[in-house]
Amino acid sequence: MNIHEYQAKRIISQYGINIPKGRIAYTPLEAKNAARAVSFRGPWVLKAQIQSGARNHGKFIEKSAGRKSGIRQVKYRRDIMREAAQMLGSTLVTPQTGPKGKLVSRIYVEAFTKVRKIFYAGLVIDRMNAAVMLLIADIKEQEISTLAIEAPEKILRLQLDLAAGATPEQIHQVMTFLKLSPKSLTGLETFINGLHKVFVDCDATMLEINPAGVDTKGNIIALDAKLSIDDNALYRHKDFLPLQDEYETEERELKANKNGFQYSSFDGSIGCIVNGDGIALAAMDLIREKGEGTACFLNVKGGVDKDKIAAGIKIIMTNPRVEGILINVLGGFLRCNLLAEGIVAAASEVGLNVPLVVRFEGTNKDEAKDILLHSKLPLIIADSMEDSVDKLLAAMEAAD
Repeated sequence: MNIHEYQAKRIISQYGINIPKGRIAYTPLEAKNAARAVSFRGPWVLKAQIQSGARNHGKFIEKSAGRKSGIRQVKYRRDIMREAAQMLGSTLVTPQTGPKGKLVSRIYVEAFTKVRKIFYAGLVIDRMNAAVMLLIADIKEQEISTLAIEAPEKILRLQLDLAAGATPEQIHQVMTFLKLSPKSLTGLETFINGLHKVFVDCDATMLEINPAGVDTKGNIIALDAKLSIDDNALYRHKDFLPLQDEYETEERELKANKNGFQYSSFDGSIGCIVNGDGIALAAMDLIREKGEGTACFLNVKGGVDKDKIAAGIKIIMTNPRVEGILINVLGGFLRCNLLAEGIVAAASEVGLNVPLVVRFEGTNKDEAKDILLHSKLPLIIADSMEDSVDKLLAAMEAAD
């Protein structure tokens, strides 16, 4: 689950991390009042609250929003309402949103914070090494996305202890890497270990401060914040559920979530239905090796009935990007025959206009195959994962 910048900042501030004073606003008048509350005089920063990076490089679709980006510095209070009115209700397109962009329904009004240096700090899960990885980069001349591609050696990578966080030696390593003055040492230690504690406590999959700033006194300030929380851990964080913004979530993903499924979309042409993260990644890797891409995948789980499975499968079947469907299920708690009944119910309702290949293994596999064969649906049954991908690609090529 992704949350907005202002929500992430509220969370990290509880761990001793400095943030600029700010307030959220849903109307131009609220923006004006927020500006007065956060700072007696300007400048202020108005920040579109959409779940996308590169807002400062974004452009609004509507001409009425002007030519400025999704992050605007405003010097005079009299201009706050005008700038806010341009942004609110307009569609912001960034390099990460795609051409459709995202509607701005709220803006964050912050007091402008003057800093003498900026840098990137991020925490992610290094799955190859089963570790929490701290990423640090000086972004004065290049953004982190550019550095990651063109100069990855300029990014400092440190594995942090899951329980203890950063060691004193690692803190000093960051100090040296960023060429910070000694007066920033205490603040940097609080900053890095605060981020680590947020990451662990919130069951995060990613936490970014882009940028972090260093002021003239050596204080470290989170000028931006992006926090992603593992959906599988939300049962431990019921207080986070109200933070989810359904306007930011794709309609198909919302429908899947309501039925207890996980849905993710990509830019390929094959829709995958699987039961488990491991089998999902394996299928996606195999599809990529064969020269195709995944359009989306639906991760179904046990403890559901036929109607919920049918509803989930319809999400894939009605995706206009999908040119072929791969169903690859290892039946255990989720019985194969239950999934087969869901396939028949969904296909009967919405039709089956693209090739569909099914591979079942596990509980009630033979019964599931009989259900599909007697349905007379134009689908293909495969014996293995690689066989299923090969048969689907051949069927898609024949359908062109």
